[in-house]
Amino acid sequence: MKTTETIRQPESAYLHEPAAASKRSKLSKKTRDTLTGYLFISPWLVGFFGLTLGPLLFSLFASFTDYNITSKMNFVGFQNYRTMFTLDDLFWTSLANTLYYVAFSVPLTTAGAILLALLLNQKLKGMKVFRTIYYLPSILSGVAVYFLWMQLLSPSTGLVNTVLAWVGIEGPAWLFDPEWTKPALLLMKMWSVGGGMLLYLASLQGVSKEMYEAAELDGAGLWQRLRYITLPMISPIIFFDVITSTIGAFQIFQEAYVMTESGSGGPANSLLFYNLHMWNNAFKVFDMGYASAMAWLLFIIVMILTVINLKLGKRWVYYEGGDRK
Repeated sequence: MKTTETIRQPESAYLHEPAAASKRSKLSKKTRDTLTGYLFISPWLVGFFGLTLGPLLFSLFASFTDYNITSKMNFVGFQNYRTMFTLDDLFWTSLANTLYYVAFSVPLTTAGAILLALLLNQKLKGMKVFRTIYYLPSILSGVAVYFLWMQLLSPSTGLVNTVLAWVGIEGPAWLFDPEWTKPALLLMKMWSVGGGMLLYLASLQGVSKEMYEAAELDGAGLWQRLRYITLPMISPIIFFDVITSTIGAFQIFQEAYVMTESGSGGPANSLLFYNLHMWNNAFKVFDMGYASAMAWLLFIIVMILTVINLKLGKRWVYYEGGDRK
């Protein structure tokens, strides 16, 4: 009996060894796969931590300091933020100009892109040519376009005022008149709605034709089909466009910098947008601490508006999956 027991014990231990070895092999393979995955995404990780997160945290710290690049950082707490709200009059001017631009550019470009997409969605001969023509302005280089519009908006020799004169309208001074500088930029912005138009056009072509046919059989007119079928079906694209356009409008900088003398902000600071004022503080005055504080305030404003848009979107955005998800 003792001999049998002594023989069975090694057999039992031997039977469990392959399972343990297999488990160790699986764990090792899982670890290798994980390391391989991190190796493949390592360029992105280096870029994110070195070029995005690192500068982001540095600017946050710099916003609480007196820092002008050449001198040592001196911690001043919330002094930059107090200066922004109480001592810098141009801060309020730049913020008001930016809010004006956002309030008008986002609705106008969204409505213009939708209207243009509806017109270009018709099945007519040569429609592809028109789609290409209307899309081309959105891919042109920014600086070249700004110089082009400076010539078009010239009070005396510009094409815009020349055309207005043909119909008996005296054109304004545009970029030389504080009351017309921002409308001039809005006009220029409307010229390049082709990018948004392309999104809406693709969305419109995905709307089921059977829905339109059923609505026509029920006696629905053009406006009813637009209101109850077209707009709800493309509402996710409208939602996306409104959010991205709002964020982009708050970042307006190049237009004012190129189209005004040395980034001065135009006549009576009418084109002194928030980003331009922040750039002037950072690279003309070299007050990096104050510019960092302005950057973080802009981030907070955009984040709050984005959250509001996300909350309001649940009320009017329609998703085919149901339950607005």
